[in-house]
Amino acid sequence: MKIYAMEYESIIGLEVHAQLLTDSKIFCGCSAKYGSPPNTQTCPVCLGMPGVLPVLNKKAVEFALKMVLAVGAKVNPKSIFARKNYFYPDLPKGYQISQYEQPLATGGFIEIETESGQKKIRITRIHLEEDAGKSLHPEDESDEVGTSVDMNRCGVPLLEIVSEPDISSPQEAYLYLNKLKQIVQYPGICSGNMEEGALRCDANVSVRPKGVEKFGINTEVKNMNSFRGVEKALSYEIKRQIEILEKGGTIEKETLLWDEKKQKCFTMRSKEESHDYRYFPEPDLVTLAVLDEWIEQIKKDLPELPDQRKQRFVTQFKIPEYDAEVLISSKELADYYEECVKNHPDPKMVSNWVMGEVLRELNERKIEIKDFKITPTNLTGLLTQIDEGTISGKMAKEVFAQMAQTGKSASQIIKVKELMQITDEKDLAQVIESVLKDNEENVKRYHAGKENLFGYFVGEVMKKTQGKANPRLVNQILKEKLTG
Repeated sequence: MKIYAMEYESIIGLEVHAQLLTDSKIFCGCSAKYGSPPNTQTCPVCLGMPGVLPVLNKKAVEFALKMVLAVGAKVNPKSIFARKNYFYPDLPKGYQISQYEQPLATGGFIEIETESGQKKIRITRIHLEEDAGKSLHPEDESDEVGTSVDMNRCGVPLLEIVSEPDISSPQEAYLYLNKLKQIVQYPGICSGNMEEGALRCDANVSVRPKGVEKFGINTEVKNMNSFRGVEKALSYEIKRQIEILEKGGTIEKETLLWDEKKQKCFTMRSKEESHDYRYFPEPDLVTLAVLDEWIEQIKKDLPELPDQRKQRFVTQFKIPEYDAEVLISSKELADYYEECVKNHPDPKMVSNWVMGEVLRELNERKIEIKDFKITPTNLTGLLTQIDEGTISGKMAKEVFAQMAQTGKSASQIIKVKELMQITDEKDLAQVIESVLKDNEENVKRYHAGKENLFGYFVGEVMKKTQGKANPRLVNQILKEKLTG
C-alpha cells in the first residue's frame, strides 16, 4: 500500500438517473419500451419538431412520488419544469426539459449498512426530466458508417435522485446504489438494470486532508455501467487526485469518462456550472401542483419496502439479519424465498439453499431468478426429500444441479437416476458386516484405541453403496457392531 505524506478523506455525492417504467414517454404518447429497433418509437413531440406541445404523463409523476415517499422526502406543493440548454447529437431539441429551481421534492435519506454500523445518506433533491437519445459508436474506429443516433430513448421519463456529499468511500457508494436500486424496484417504478441504462450514475468526487473543513475541488465521473464499475472508477479518481496533491499540483474542475477496458478515467470536458445550461421555465408546461389527497392515495398503495421486508423476515421466519439482507436484495428473490417457505416448515433451511445453491447457479448462469428453471414448489420438493431421508444432503446437490439444467422435479430425477437412499436396516447391516470382515486388522486397531478409524469404516460403507446409504443409519449400526 502506498504511503502518502498526509492522510486524506474522500467526499462523494451521486446523481442517479432512474428510467421510469411507464408505458409511454413523459411528454408524448410514444412507447417507452426498451429494446425496439432504432428510431421506431418517435414522434414530432419527442423529436422536437416546430409547433408541437408537450403534455405531462400523470403516471410518471405518480411513479416519482412513490420514490419520494419511499425515502421520506418532502413533496413540494408546486414544482415547475425548465429548459436545460445544451447541444449534443442525441438531443434533437437542443435542450432537455428538466426541473431546476423548483423540483418535485427535497430532503429524505437512504440508509446503508456499513462495517461500522448504519449510516444515513441524505437526499438533496428528486426531480423529473426527459431522457436524451443514444449515440451508437462503432467498436472499430475505421468503420466508415461512423457514429449513428437512436432517438427511441428521447422523452423516456427519468427520475433524478441527487445525494448530499455524505458518501465517504467507493464502498459506501456501492452500498448506496444497491439500496437505491432495491427501493426503485420494490414499487415497480424502475427495472434497476444498469446494463440497459435504466439506472445511470454520475459521481462528484473530491479529496481533502483529514481535519480540513473546506471541500476540495471536485470532478465529475461519468460512463459507469455497473455498481462495481462505479466503485472502481471512484477508487481510481480518488487515488489520482491524491497523487496530484502530493506532487503540489491542483485539481482541475472537469468531467471525466470511465473506460472499463482500460480501468482509467479520461478527460471529457471542463465541468459545466448551472449557469452554463441557461435554465429558464418551460413555457409550454404549466406548474405541477401535487395535492395532499393524491399523496395520501399513493402512500396507501405503496408496497412493502426493502427495510420493512427485511425486518418482517427476521421476525416472522426467525432467520438471522444477514440472511434477510441477502434475501431482500431483489424483490424477485424475496418473492421466491417467501413462496418457498409457504411449502416448507424450516425457513432457515430454505434460506440456506436459496443463499447457497440458488444464488450460485444464478451467478454461474448469469441469469435472474425469474429465468431460473427450479420453481419454488420444486425446490421445497427437493428439501422434503432430504427431510424424509429419501436422499442425503450430498445427493440433493447432485439432484439440484440436474433440476437447474432440466427444470424437472426432484422426484422425477431421483426415480430415473435411482438415487434413493438405502434405509433398510438389514441391508445396511449386511454391508457393514462385509466391510468389517474385509478390514479385520483395522477393527483390531480401532478396539486398541484408534477411534478415528470410525470415519474410515463409514467411508468404506458409502463406497460399497455408491453413496446411497443413509449416513445416520450407517453411523448408528456401525457403532452397534463395533461395540457389540
